[in-house]
Amino acid sequence: MIERLCIIGVGLIGGSLAAALRAAGAVGHVTGCNRNPASLEKARALGIIDCGETDPARAVAEADVVLVAVPMMAMEGVFQRIAPVLAPETILTDAGSTKGHVVAVAKSAFGFVPPRLVPGHPIAGTEKSGVEAAFPELYRGCRVILTPVAETAPEATARIRWMWEQAGAQVEEMDIEHHDEVLAATSHLPHMLAYSLVDALARMEEHKEIFRFAAGGFRDFTRIASSDPQMWHDICLTNRVQLLRMLDRFGANLQHLYTAIEAGDSASVMAIFKRAKNARDRYCQNASGSPE
Repeated sequence: MIERLCIIGVGLIGGSLAAALRAAGAVGHVTGCNRNPASLEKARALGIIDCGETDPARAVAEADVVLVAVPMMAMEGVFQRIAPVLAPETILTDAGSTKGHVVAVAKSAFGFVPPRLVPGHPIAGTEKSGVEAAFPELYRGCRVILTPVAETAPEATARIRWMWEQAGAQVEEMDIEHHDEVLAATSHLPHMLAYSLVDALARMEEHKEIFRFAAGGFRDFTRIASSDPQMWHDICLTNRVQLLRMLDRFGANLQHLYTAIEAGDSASVMAIFKRAKNARDRYCQNASGSPE
């Protein structure tokens, strides 16, 4: 059991973890930390936390494990606040989507990479945000990627692996650079496309009529454009090297499709569509027995 857990950023991600650990009997006392006292009071009323603090330095006092679940560009400020007071035996982890950035700002704040820092990323979520959206089943069957570095103590990694498994997740380990490359392709790029498509259509003069006739395909494709803009703004900028590479590759493929349509090249258009359909069908078949 984790006797004392501190969650900095009690929203969908942090709140759902606390709720899942409570349901599993895997946690004792939970301290939540948010800038907004009203949000903390809501989390306490929902039974997600036992007490709340607005100051991260006070929140981590006596914690066995600290999870930082704040937007990417807020990470450094949190690390700077807790670095002078975090006990050496406390395990520090996070839920951020860009692992290279997390390790870099942790090193900047602490002056070194803390040996009990275990970078982590739960591949889970919804388009909703805030503690009121938290629920204990969020991580059931999902993947959590841990990206320990050379300095990370093995026992710290094992403890965080156990924590996520208690929440129902399947835990894997991955190299940081590979993680950021894979997530740029499978998560970050799709969000950029959804935001860009909705923005482009909303700026057209006839946008009201366009949205009026939008059906299931549009709703499915653009659902993630309802995600928290601040969170995705931060992910976009903190993983921009990998994301720009993927945007370049996607742009080249889209240009190829554009050229084929412009030329009336039926064979090329059909080839693109068939490759895409076959690839997605294989993905769905492989994923049917495992979490997406």
